[in-house]
Amino acid sequence: MIIKRTIDKEELKELPKATFPGKIHVIDTESQADKAVDYLLSQPVVGVDSETRPSFNKGHSHKVALLQISSEESCFLFRLNRIGLTPSLVKLLESTDILKIGLSLKDDFMMLRKRADFEHQGFVELQEYVNEFGINDRSLQKIYAILFGEKISKSQRLSNWEVDILSDSQKLYAATDAWACLKIYLLLENLKKTGSYSFIPETNISHAIS
Repeated sequence: MIIKRTIDKEELKELPKATFPGKIHVIDTESQADKAVDYLLSQPVVGVDSETRPSFNKGHSHKVALLQISSEESCFLFRLNRIGLTPSLVKLLESTDILKIGLSLKDDFMMLRKRADFEHQGFVELQEYVNEFGINDRSLQKIYAILFGEKISKSQRLSNWEVDILSDSQKLYAATDAWACLKIYLLLENLKKTGSYSFIPETNISHAIS
């Protein structure tokens, strides 16, 4: 596999959309959260992301509303605006027995700690991890596009994540982001083990994307 270092906006625009193909579970009670975490702790690696209700007033921000954690088959959407960061979720975030893959994790941790204190362990930051593979882009959308030839829609990013009932579009958007983090990591780990990849040298980038 030949890995591009970057992808331009025009090429990205033409790609087909990527969507999470598995089951999506909305979690809005603590008991549901406990059962979901039990399942997730049985997985060796999961993808993680979060969503926060946007604020359009300067100086005002909201707490994290949604925490998405995905295996290859199932994604759980924890509605933190209703259940908070439960003890079971804190246990998962602090567990060294399960690998958790995410992007821009520093920002996520900072926001999540406004709900409960925890010591994050067992995390992989994709923005750092992709360096090894010659990828210069840092957004989830572009990294995914480089590796899979599909684009992740960002149409729901600024929607209200504290709405009473999440729309199907919101649920699919949220699940796809967490799942995409996992897919990226699993592919790159496989390429690293097999050594079956190369990347375009810096001097050839402009020619390759023109």
